[in-house]
Amino acid sequence: MTLKLPPLSALRSFEAAARHLSMSRAGDELHVTHAAISHQVRHLEAWFDTELFVRDGRRLKLTLAGELLVMRLTPL
Repeated sequence: MTLKLPPLSALRSFEAAARHLSMSRAGDELHVTHAAISHQVRHLEAWFDTELFVRDGRRLKLTLAGELLVMRLTPL
């Protein structure tokens, strides 16, 4: 039996974006463009088949699924 995990780079991008609630700040932290962060987050959303952020113009807000995921990724 093979356990399939989501891509680590997508998880890293998501976690940074969730912490900052900003693709640009996450990109600055990870030394990539905001577009690269957005692409990785969309890849992760496709992998989970659910939205992780609500996008309102340039503002981000975590969905319930996003909140649950970030709680699993962030140490207490």
